[in-house]
Amino acid sequence: MDKQHAEFDPDSDTRLLRYLAREKHWTPFAHAQISLRVSAPIFVARQLAKHQIGLVWNEISRRYVDHEPEFYTPAEWRERAENVKQGSGDAMKEQGVARMFYEQALLEAQDQYRHLLGIGICPEQARMILPQSMMTTWIWTGSLAAFARVCGLRLDSHAQSETREIAVQIAEICAIHFPVSWAALNPEK
Repeated sequence: MDKQHAEFDPDSDTRLLRYLAREKHWTPFAHAQISLRVSAPIFVARQLAKHQIGLVWNEISRRYVDHEPEFYTPAEWRERAENVKQGSGDAMKEQGVARMFYEQALLEAQDQYRHLLGIGICPEQARMILPQSMMTTWIWTGSLAAFARVCGLRLDSHAQSETREIAVQIAEICAIHFPVSWAALNPEK
């Protein structure tokens, strides 16, 4: 027969949750759900959208909005990593040159986007010209177990820095709302 109780027992329930997480009994953590409103550049959203199991994603579409797009600008441009196929290295020495090229490309894309809308092109087609650095927003709902998997992968030191920033925020929110369960799922953090 199953056991039930209405009050959380800090000692026995914490031990139980740690045991369940350690032994990979994920189903108790699949019942706890959270919905997050996330804003990030499209290139970050596409990395995170790869996580599907236990998660639901509903993204705002430029098909239905034609307000001025916003763009992400990195605080620091990084060099290409020499020893890996993907990833990045240290900060570039020529930050100003990289920033100049980037800002010119953004201005051109915004200008052409406005021109396309101005001649009557529908927003769902005009948006094709906008870069992957355009900000997007989505509601991301999922189980605690699913977000623990996302954070387990995206908090890794090899994950892209911009994606890791989102994972840090997800982990902080989950730790606030589910402190005992989140700690059990992430004992090394």
